[in-house]
Amino acid sequence: MTVKQLQAKGVRILRLVYSDLYGVQRGKDVLLSRSAHAISHGKPFVEAVMTIDHRHNIVSGDEAGFRDFIAVPDLKTARIDPLDPTVAIVLCDLQSVPSHKPSGLDPRGALKRITARYGALGFTPIVAHELEFYLLERSDAGVGGLRPLPMRDSSVYTVGPLADPTGIVRTMFDACDAFGLEPISMAQEYGHAQHEINLTHGEAVSSTDRAFLFKSLVKQLADKEGIVATFMGMPVDDDECSGYHLHASLVNAAGKNLFDAPRAKDGLSELAHHFIAGVMAHAPGISGLLNPTVNSYKRIVNGGLAPKFANWGHDNRLAMLRIGEERGPAARAEVRSGDGAANPYLISAAILAAGLDGIERKLKSPKPVVGNFYEGPEAAMGQPLPASLGAALDALEADTRLVKLIGPELIEVFLRNKRYELARWEAHQNRLTAWEIEEYAEAL
Repeated sequence: MTVKQLQAKGVRILRLVYSDLYGVQRGKDVLLSRSAHAISHGKPFVEAVMTIDHRHNIVSGDEAGFRDFIAVPDLKTARIDPLDPTVAIVLCDLQSVPSHKPSGLDPRGALKRITARYGALGFTPIVAHELEFYLLERSDAGVGGLRPLPMRDSSVYTVGPLADPTGIVRTMFDACDAFGLEPISMAQEYGHAQHEINLTHGEAVSSTDRAFLFKSLVKQLADKEGIVATFMGMPVDDDECSGYHLHASLVNAAGKNLFDAPRAKDGLSELAHHFIAGVMAHAPGISGLLNPTVNSYKRIVNGGLAPKFANWGHDNRLAMLRIGEERGPAARAEVRSGDGAANPYLISAAILAAGLDGIERKLKSPKPVVGNFYEGPEAAMGQPLPASLGAALDALEADTRLVKLIGPELIEVFLRNKRYELARWEAHQNRLTAWEIEEYAEAL
């Protein structure tokens, strides 16, 4: 939208937003009537904001004197805020100063660079984001003071008041539609108070923009109702975990799906098999970006449908990468190992970068797994995926080809942030717990 179009719609404030490395929405509000300089030159932010963790610690940035970067609004992304029609939310691209070149710390910029590499080959990546989330209420009886909203047993794939007795998920669905996020369906998932709202597929950057805005909108709407919406991988014990499944395909300039090959035995093109092979080759390395928290690995170790091996299969939800039965325009790869804690831009960048490397090097895909491969020989399961955040971060750092594709500066800061988080977790693990007192104090 142009400024005049926004003014005609009654907009008074431009909310200039971008993603930090964690996937948290950061930004500034600017009066539309005084926005000319911000639109043409951007707004400055302290670059160290990319290192502020969830507990408000600044991990690094002082070594560079807490310098700035610039957030330059992309007015093509302007959307009227469904929670306040006087506000237009605009996504920004980050630039370094004084060069005004794309910032190496920008997750959206990393995804743009990778899609440009595909573009140079004549391909356009198409992705769809499939995110599960829980709705939690505040309660002293819950872990950390939170527990799932009350819900009937066995209400998976139910809809209406049985699945959404408070109506909050319907409110979220309608808000997503009003916000231009292109939702297509909603339903309760397997877990109690676990839900899923699916967004339609699209060009990788614009589709990921919608997923990024979706996560923030869902959390804001829940907060307005005094509850918490969380995308973390395992927010409750003894129930289902939340995944982040990314569907990906490639089209040419005419819009033809390049994964589809009707004459091939399995209906998949050589290009699709190269993409699959790239994801398999980089599966350990991308794990730190797809599963970026210590909590993520509770889902992987304990979750029934959380992949534990780098493998792929036809219509097999136990596999890390699933190829559904659909062909033609709907032929696609579904990477199922991510969880909702992942940054939408980084999960897209990681999977597309891995697939790109497979295409550029013409890697050969391994044999697909069949059925419940966990009951077969371990050698047929594929390479084990990292089982802890520390192992995943080490695998990411060691995958130099992947690091180069996504961006060395971004990965360096991401690793620093996450290793600081991991150190805090390990220190917490060394503290005395109630379990130890209950188990030993009176008996010993």
